[in-house]
Amino acid sequence: MTTVATSWLAELTDALGADGVLTDPDVTASYARDQAMLAPAGTPAAVVLPRSTDDVVAVMRVAARHGVPVVPRGAGSGLAGGSNAVDGGITVVMTRMDAVLEISPADRLVVVQPGVVNKQLRDAVAGSGLFYPPDPSSYDWCTIGGNLATNSGGLCCVKYGVTTDYVLGLEVVLADGRVLRTGRRTVKGVAGYDLARLFVGSEGTLGIITEATLALRPAPKAPVTLAASFATTAQAGQVVERVVTSGLVPSLLEIMDGTCIRTVDRVLKAGLDDGTRALLVAQSDSGGVTAAEEIAALTVLCEEAGAQLVHSTDDQAEGDLLLQARRMALPALQQVGGAMLIDDVAVPRSRIAAFLDGCDAIAATRDLTVGVVGHAGDGNMHPTVCFDDGDPGQRERAYGAFDDILELGLALGGTITGEHGVGTIKLDWLEREIGPVSLDVHRSIKAALDPAGLLNPGTVFRQAGRPGGTLTA
Repeated sequence: MTTVATSWLAELTDALGADGVLTDPDVTASYARDQAMLAPAGTPAAVVLPRSTDDVVAVMRVAARHGVPVVPRGAGSGLAGGSNAVDGGITVVMTRMDAVLEISPADRLVVVQPGVVNKQLRDAVAGSGLFYPPDPSSYDWCTIGGNLATNSGGLCCVKYGVTTDYVLGLEVVLADGRVLRTGRRTVKGVAGYDLARLFVGSEGTLGIITEATLALRPAPKAPVTLAASFATTAQAGQVVERVVTSGLVPSLLEIMDGTCIRTVDRVLKAGLDDGTRALLVAQSDSGGVTAAEEIAALTVLCEEAGAQLVHSTDDQAEGDLLLQARRMALPALQQVGGAMLIDDVAVPRSRIAAFLDGCDAIAATRDLTVGVVGHAGDGNMHPTVCFDDGDPGQRERAYGAFDDILELGLALGGTITGEHGVGTIKLDWLEREIGPVSLDVHRSIKAALDPAGLLNPGTVFRQAGRPGGTLTA
């Protein structure tokens, strides 16, 4: 280790204590990457675990003095390599800042630190009859800070929206160590630019979020659940379109393609029809008669579209069983090839069927298994490419399929990421989607807030300090 590195490490240790600065390579290696296992990652010189905003300020001041890159990290549940380490840098792990600081039922808000786990927050406010809606699939272990960094969504987005819809205010430590407080506690407020939302979805490139004031909703009622199977993707797509045009707003509307259905059925042995090309699962949490009426209306739409089977229930346990197939999709797909590339593409809801058919064609062309599950209510699809990572030919074809899927999404008027973020694996694709003018604006904002480029370099768009910019071959 160089004398310079020894100097800044000593400063960090003085500020945070020995238990807050980890340098053992066997330990720091476990913080090197998120769940995107094939994304490029470096080796951090140190992992620091702050307990307060003051600790984060101290870290950023040391980093700024010595020009050391800093990568913020939550629980590591990301799927785009956005919190992967930089060689010789500092990885700031926010999980020790895990306090729910305030719950205000009268104002329907909560104030939390970034290390609070999503489910922990839900449980904390439930006693007040309140509800924090954003529910990523990893909600039982992902952190609010990570949710904010990527503007996470989840299964309930169709009715409740995504993380940014619940952000009232943030406390952020900037690259130079200054603390910015932005936003408000009121329902309305237009004083100045909406800086809070600038940081949501910025993937740790503009500042480190140390506190969030979040809006809450009244707790939902017990749901009524529906599952419907279809012989064609067009039929399922027709139902999604008619849900939108008829004004129905289910609290959940999920879709699985035929590949996922067959794969899950092999695991669950649920007796699903092998000829089914699409499965819709929906819920209404409006409660009582209203929920029953919403699901009855959705049943009619499914039947008119030619559904093979439609089943609904107001029994919570049975409803959970119907959702189990959707939740089992990724674990089941993992058994196909061992390695997976989990994509994240959002398309207009009117193009969902075309997207599913396109993914089938890509799978055939690349001679691979591609299964698609998604949030049909908002068009956010998650195609998963399954392959044997030990087979170089399959690996190359898998990367090709990943790119083919992004190309398909853009061709259908969609976007390269609906909720996982750009991270380090879609840099080229972001440039293609947003164009040179928008990219220049992005870089100008980055330069204004982080002129030395220390915060999460190489994430979202190209900067120095991190390898790659695409999946590593």
